[in-house]
Amino acid sequence: MTALILALVAGAVVGLALGGLGGGGSVLAVPALTYLIGMPPAEAITASLIIVTLTSITALTGHARDGNVVWRTGLLFAAAGIVPAMLASTAAGNLPQAGLTIAFAAVAGLAALRMLRPVPAPAAGEVRPFKAGAAGAGLGAVTGLLGVGGGFLAVPALARVLNLPMRRAIGTSLLVITINSIAALGARAGTGIHLDWSVIAPFTAAAILGAWDGKRHAQRLSGNTLQRLFAYALLAVVAFMLADALL
Repeated sequence: MTALILALVAGAVVGLALGGLGGGGSVLAVPALTYLIGMPPAEAITASLIIVTLTSITALTGHARDGNVVWRTGLLFAAAGIVPAMLASTAAGNLPQAGLTIAFAAVAGLAALRMLRPVPAPAAGEVRPFKAGAAGAGLGAVTGLLGVGGGFLAVPALARVLNLPMRRAIGTSLLVITINSIAALGARAGTGIHLDWSVIAPFTAAAILGAWDGKRHAQRLSGNTLQRLFAYALLAVVAFMLADALL
């Protein structure tokens, strides 16, 4: 019963982040599954990919209905990350658990610091295809290696590199997250990792409901306010993970 309650609460928080920020949910999902539920890191990463994929698809439909998804840009951005996501996902199985935890904390810390920096207003005519491709490939590798959708990095990349307005960057990032997560899951298929559906199912259900609520709250709060709140929570998670791995 305790695991069920924790899964529901954590799932709701993950959904709020994905629906409201267009990313960040998986950065919370992995430590929640590891430290609250007690899953081994490898299992938590695969479970996180399942949860984030299904939740992102749900959140994506709402943003698409509002016209906040730039499909062509999102598809091109995600395409650059498919192969890196699959390769990194395969390599992740050969890395030590402590190494994965430290790498995850480092990426999450970087994401939090970037979220504390306001995204400048987009400047027309400054889209750089090479940087866009490099950013897409990097996000794919992060997704495959650490089981995160990459949205916490995709939103600032889409806004800064591809000059999308914040709300469109959030909506489009959900498309990128979905494609990257599916590619990483495909690479993990048949690896024999145990999946506890008694945790994954309620976690996902709560995340889907939270995503709809997150989208509703995002319409009432400024993008910078949402990012700062999430960044501070993320820094607290990073500190806990590093202390657990190193002490």
